[in-house]
Amino acid sequence: MTTTSAPRTSARVRVQRFGTFLSGMIMPNIAAFIAWGFITAFFIPTGWTPNETLAALVGPMIVYLLPLLIANTAGRMVYGTRGGVVASIATMGVIVGTTIPMFLGAMIVGPLAAWLMKKIDALWAGKIRAGFEMLVDNFSAGIVGFGLAIGAFFGIAPVVTVLSDALGAGAKFLTETGLLPLASLVIEPGKVLFLNNAINQGVLTPLGIQESAETGKSILFLLEANPGPGLGLLLAFTFFGVGIARATAPGAIIIQFLGGIHEIYFPYVLMKPVLIVAMIAGGMTGITTNLIFESGLRAPASPGSIFAILLQTASDSYVGVILSVILSAGVTFLVAALILRASRKRDLEALESGADGFSSAVAQNADLKGGESRVGDLLGTTATATKISTVVFACDAGMGSSAMGATVLRKKLKEAGITGVTVTNTAITNLDETADLVITHQDLTARAQSQAPHAEHVSVENFMNSPQYDMVVQHIKAQQS
Repeated sequence: MTTTSAPRTSARVRVQRFGTFLSGMIMPNIAAFIAWGFITAFFIPTGWTPNETLAALVGPMIVYLLPLLIANTAGRMVYGTRGGVVASIATMGVIVGTTIPMFLGAMIVGPLAAWLMKKIDALWAGKIRAGFEMLVDNFSAGIVGFGLAIGAFFGIAPVVTVLSDALGAGAKFLTETGLLPLASLVIEPGKVLFLNNAINQGVLTPLGIQESAETGKSILFLLEANPGPGLGLLLAFTFFGVGIARATAPGAIIIQFLGGIHEIYFPYVLMKPVLIVAMIAGGMTGITTNLIFESGLRAPASPGSIFAILLQTASDSYVGVILSVILSAGVTFLVAALILRASRKRDLEALESGADGFSSAVAQNADLKGGESRVGDLLGTTATATKISTVVFACDAGMGSSAMGATVLRKKLKEAGITGVTVTNTAITNLDETADLVITHQDLTARAQSQAPHAEHVSVENFMNSPQYDMVVQHIKAQQS
């Protein structure tokens, strides 16, 4: 079992939790953003099938529906249904109090309103006379919502408007001056540290939607979601990698490029941190290409699949977007190939000595990130130990990589003839005491352990191809025999 210093683990976990909270407001509502994107693509005057009547849906959806969905989701994350209702009421204050789409306002007011409602409820918890609970609950929520909506209208809306304008102006400045490619210096390292959802859904998506509402498209949707750099990296491993990394790269390409699950390539970067240079170079190339062609997407592309990218591409941007994917993949491939070729002899020697670079780097990364695998503990438990009937795969957003891992384990359990075991996937923040075994990526295990301390925890380095799955299957089979 590996340990790490508390300050390092604590700082990392806090950053990831904040990032997860930001993305958690957006991710459950991605379908609504996609629907808005399609309505915009089809019915606005410059759309595929212009329709003045149906185009009337565009404005109300972006001004009211989407911010209120974000606020309600944030409120529920903080204080359940009651928090969601109060958050929605309060967010109407910032929506009506400004003339721009209030995505940032919803992300601030929503959780704040729910938190205040939670604290206010705690003041008289257990002190209400029997029979008056519903009366007090309804009126207290209504009064708090009323006050917060007024306060948001006069106090928060102007502040958020200034903040939103400043961020928009900053993005515009970077775009117009050609400095936007420098964003890759932050985005690419952040992605492989599992801050990709926080960067994209928490920051770029709100800004991109505001820009898209004004101009019909936004380059900001492509800064993190471009699948080109990941494709280039995996191609480089396919041709120049060694050992497990080379063997798994072709399959990872399908999942990353076609399925849009970018997390699949993160371990390949982490095994050779210098490869982040290739990712940054590819990211910058993609952004530069889109700047030159003034291309962008109408709405967020989530997951970052090439299919989702093309479906959301603005009608005048196909050449730029396609070239940005191809060129970013090409540049990443060339830089990564040079790095892999330079270290190939050393990697082959390590492989011949029994130390697969991919596996050893994963283990080293677990030490650095505080990840902990308890497979040995699982296999060492006795027949009287709590039997595993519920396995939960958890990831940052609870959709892409965790769903992929759950599918793989279900198949292995079925092939082993094991029944009576439920395998699901969820976001780490939604873990509860129902899970007997929680499986996460090693970089996220510390958070999962704090969220579900009662459960057994297993860390994996690759959701699609992990030896831990076979050990888990063996353990469950032994328990059932």
